[in-house]
Amino acid sequence: MLRPHLFCILVLSGIVSATGISASGAAEPNDPSKDPWPGLVQDIFSNRPMSDGSDVIAIEMPYRAEDAAIVPVTLRSKLAPDDSRRLKAITLVIDQNPAPMAAKFEIGSDTRVSEISTRVRVNSYTDVHAVAELSDGTLHVVKTYVKASGGCSAPAAKNAEEARNHIGQMKYRQFARADQGPSNGAREAQVMIGHPNNSGLQMDQITHLYTPAFFVDELHLWQDNSPVLSMEGGISISEDPNIRFTYVANGAKTFRAEARDTSGHVFQKEWKVDDSGS
Repeated sequence: MLRPHLFCILVLSGIVSATGISASGAAEPNDPSKDPWPGLVQDIFSNRPMSDGSDVIAIEMPYRAEDAAIVPVTLRSKLAPDDSRRLKAITLVIDQNPAPMAAKFEIGSDTRVSEISTRVRVNSYTDVHAVAELSDGTLHVVKTYVKASGGCSAPAAKNAEEARNHIGQMKYRQFARADQGPSNGAREAQVMIGHPNNSGLQMDQITHLYTPAFFVDELHLWQDNSPVLSMEGGISISEDPNIRFTYVANGAKTFRAEARDTSGHVFQKEWKVDDSGS
């Protein structure tokens, strides 16, 4: 993950322009001969071997995004029910973004998370890769292509004062109530965090200075004390991070979340499992 101070150094040194952003801030068409993926495999995955993941994981994104600052993405397990392997982690890489590793999701060993959805910034036309690590240590990759531009430099939806008042507010929603099935059955839930998630590329329209990178870089979720899902995030996760996922309930009475941002703030909240969290 790219820390805020390092990211600012990269911007000032001009490396961002090599990822498809012109001096004017407009996205330029990517040069197919300069495919960044081989270098990303080395930088992010230490050149570990990867297999075709079409029978392991699916990635779903719109081919042409309506809003480059909030592009929906869904990662879905395709492992057969009788497969002895399980998903251990999923890494989402937006190849042409200034900081390509958008998020790494670590999956609790007993929760069988099978689907994760969130919203991301896409800065220029790009391949997007999802790399699944299985419990046997193997890596499996799939990709899709997205037409979008300017997502990392798009102005925040909220003004600065509203964003400050919103920081750290967390909501939880569940989509299968306790009285609609067994307490240890499959469930779908959503955790939302109020945070500007500044990318470091957004310019203040009054001062013409760049707003420093400031984003949620850690999120941990538990049912009682059993880990469900963890996320290591970067600048590509959209404003007000929103994570929706499916998991298998273990009969826990509470659901708990803890988030940290790059300024060291810690946000915590706990909900009853049958509470809508609204």
